Amino acid sequence: MADVPKFKLNTRAEMPAIGLGAWAGTTQERRREAWRFILSGLKSGYRLIDTAWNYGTEKGTAEAIRKSGIPRSDVWITTKLHYLSFNHQHHGPYVEEFFEESLKNLETDYVDLYLLHWPQHSKYVEGVREPLDDHGDLICYDIPIFNETWARMEKLYNSGRAKAIGVSNFSVKNLKKLLETAKVVPAVNQVEMHPYLAQQELKDFCDDKGIVLTAYTPTGRSPPYFSPSAVRHRFNEIAEKYKVSPAQIILSWHVARGVSVVRRSSNEQRQKDNFNLPKLDTEDIKRIDALDRNQRICNAANERGKVWGWTYEQLGR
Repeated sequence: MADVPKFKLNTRAEMPAIGLGAWAGTTQERRREAWRFILSGLKSGYRLIDTAWNYGTEKGTAEAIRKSGIPRSDVWITTKLHYLSFNHQHHGPYVEEFFEESLKNLETDYVDLYLLHWPQHSKYVEGVREPLDDHGDLICYDIPIFNETWARMEKLYNSGRAKAIGVSNFSVKNLKKLLETAKVVPAVNQVEMHPYLAQQELKDFCDDKGIVLTAYTPTGRSPPYFSPSAVRHRFNEIAEKYKVSPAQIILSWHVARGVSVVRRSSNEQRQKDNFNLPKLDTEDIKRIDALDRNQRICNAANERGKVWGWTYEQLGR
């Protein structure tokens, strides 16, 4: 097994290439219990925990780190700014309020990486966490306003309380618009990425700008990964060659491409497996590359063609 590497960001910080996703579902009970699988992950060797204000697991992350006995400085914490970050009453984004709440939840005075969770912003409605239209779609501003939000995030970066800042779910189109005004180039762009959605154009763009890509949903979901049978056979064949699981093969493929990954797992053995990856031969990497079909699994557009209130065109997909 090869050592799991770290990727150097444009801040010069080194970020672990393999992280534990702290998504725990939507029920309060599961979110309250999230500290258990996060603690298990820390004991299994993870040193990057990926959470978000919207996940409701920032407190669980803090509890797990505290119970682990691992020094805070040895754990990389990534969290994310909610897309409900634009308040008419404040005449602009209230980034600082969300950030301070995240720091309080995480029981820390800094985060290693702070991400703008989505490029779209929902409209502010007093007392409503996520304003929805009659169809159940998020009510968002039609035009991008993330440049102003990013300017506020740059202040957090300059203060030292966010050691690095980045984005999530940004396309080439929206990255170009962000970079028109950005004084700080995003350190990371976290997106859906897996063998059925390799996003090579986005990767080439981010590589050129010095932005590290992080994959969520990195192994996809079953289906489609283990169907049709030809695809299932391909992964099983490669996995047998290296004496690991198909999931470990896919994670190895990401790292070989220079992509960091966050994967959620509450099973202790799978957590350990995710952390121990073989180094793939070039031929095997190409066999997985050939599976790309530009197919989204997570956050695909609904029947009205929207993803959290925006169309694919607005998202730049």
